[in-house]
Amino acid sequence: MRNRYVVLVFIIFLFSACGNSSKQKQTDTSVTVENPQTVSEAKFPFPAIPTMLTQPEERKAYLMAHYWENFNFADTALVNNRNVSEQGAANYLAILVDGTLSEAQVKGSLDGFCKGMEVQEHARKVFLQMMEDYLYNPNSPFHNEGLYALFLERMLKSEFVDEARKSSLKFSLDLISRNCPGKVATDFVYFLPDGSRHSLAQTRAKNNRLLLVFYDPECPSCHETMQEMVADGMLAEAVKAGKLTVLAVYTEGNQEVWKRTLSDLPQGWMVGSDHETVKQGALYDLKAMPSLYLMDGTKRVLLKDAPYAKIREEIAAL
Repeated sequence: MRNRYVVLVFIIFLFSACGNSSKQKQTDTSVTVENPQTVSEAKFPFPAIPTMLTQPEERKAYLMAHYWENFNFADTALVNNRNVSEQGAANYLAILVDGTLSEAQVKGSLDGFCKGMEVQEHARKVFLQMMEDYLYNPNSPFHNEGLYALFLERMLKSEFVDEARKSSLKFSLDLISRNCPGKVATDFVYFLPDGSRHSLAQTRAKNNRLLLVFYDPECPSCHETMQEMVADGMLAEAVKAGKLTVLAVYTEGNQEVWKRTLSDLPQGWMVGSDHETVKQGALYDLKAMPSLYLMDGTKRVLLKDAPYAKIREEIAAL
């Protein structure tokens, strides 16, 4: 993700009605930008909310139904001006992910967005990537696979998206739909350092909890999280006390690297290699490593691809 913006959204009048309609303010969005020197005078063209709409939920519904109507998707300079297009998209998503809109309202708003964007080839390319960056990247503050799935479903219906691109979007949608909370995790085979063969389904979970860790010791972005987990005394104590089982699975193909780095992981963890089964079969979404799944003893997913801070909260409550 670009990490170009730190966005703070304040929909001022949206959440409070004013008794004097002649003094009502239009929706005001405040954005803090990391690099003020890049700010253009151009601003996102928010729709004017009718003054007869005084209730916050009415104003929000109108805003989201008409959010993109004044944006000219055919203007490539405007689309390329990230202080306008990306700022507008970030504020838009901040409202969509806040959980206050109904699914019908969210779908309707996304449909309006896609109808304007999909017709223009350049805008379609830019915003498809932008939605992936914001909604699918686990490091994004707007990370929301449910919303991204709705967006993908809508774009897969588009007559303007070619079949090659649709194939890629469908692949992402299929990955998102797998191993979701409440579902039993996909089974796979892994091998311990002694060569013995095991499966996830047959792996015993102490105290009805199993933390599945997909990792790659050669992945630079993995090191910080893995080091945090290895050094976490609370996690070590939980494993020692039998409060959960930790299963770390190496997903790459270099067995020499895997065996050489086994000593870097705690002795209390189960450590295996899947011989690239998960990656080659696209059984789990490994877009960011390490990928952490908390499960119960039946391997029903409790937390999917969650940040370690969230996993840690759950372990601390055991």
